[in-house]
Amino acid sequence: MHYHIDPGLYAVGRPGPESTVLVTANYKLSFDQLRQELGGRDAWLLVLDTRGINVWCAAGKGLFSTDELIKRIQATGLERVITHRTLILPQLAGPGVSVHRVRQESGFRVMYGPVRARDLPAFLDNGRKATPAMRTVTFTLADRLILMPVEFVTVMKYFLYYLAAVVLLEVFLGPGTLRHLSMLTVPVLGALLLGTVLVPALLPWLPFRSFTLKGWLPGLLWAAAVSAVAGADPWQTAGNLLLLPVLSAGFALTFTGSTTFTSQTGVNREISLYARPMAISGLLGVAGMVLGLIFR
Repeated sequence: MHYHIDPGLYAVGRPGPESTVLVTANYKLSFDQLRQELGGRDAWLLVLDTRGINVWCAAGKGLFSTDELIKRIQATGLERVITHRTLILPQLAGPGVSVHRVRQESGFRVMYGPVRARDLPAFLDNGRKATPAMRTVTFTLADRLILMPVEFVTVMKYFLYYLAAVVLLEVFLGPGTLRHLSMLTVPVLGALLLGTVLVPALLPWLPFRSFTLKGWLPGLLWAAAVSAVAGADPWQTAGNLLLLPVLSAGFALTFTGSTTFTSQTGVNREISLYARPMAISGLLGVAGMVLGLIFR
């Protein structure tokens, strides 16, 4: 999660004083994608310090900002490197940049390029004019599926911690059966996968606007189903119903940072509304599972 490059001025090909200047974040994947799409062209890349965060998220967090852009122009001495005064920024940087302030304080004019780096060659060849498709943000099933592996790796890390804790409890409280161990681990793993795989895949079709509720409902259905099928005891059933929806809801909420469906104020509102009830429900669920271990 620390995948960044040093901010500054970089060259693609053999740029000169008249070459295009493109501005991007210092998230390495964004930087590499931009360089790849510019293969065979000469251009300058002005990389801002966004703390290794991608363009859109950095703009929303105030890191891809007017002040940082002006600071980086001055720090690199860009006015001495090029003769023109035009910068092309990613369209998704718009929320963080005040165009008139950049011009007033640096003398550079800001122009917004397309949403996606892959459209840059066509944008540049078309006289720096974007088509409606270049200005449109989509979030299709394919777009959402691409994001799942990162979330899945995070989930598996937490699940391994949980698995180790369950095994230690089983050893401490006395020898348990494989069936009992699976009843404590499989439901939790299923809830985690619901929040990180099912919710992103079915995002537009799940009920509720809130991401928390989008994740909570499948978690509740999963908890009821797995408890009934496995014949869980009352303590285990209570633990499942209280904990599993919270797990799926929590990881569904983390997906807000990857979507086009949310805003910072909306996410803050969700957290303030649901964080405390989720924490209480989760703690009660863990207590139910522990009591199930003691009184099995």
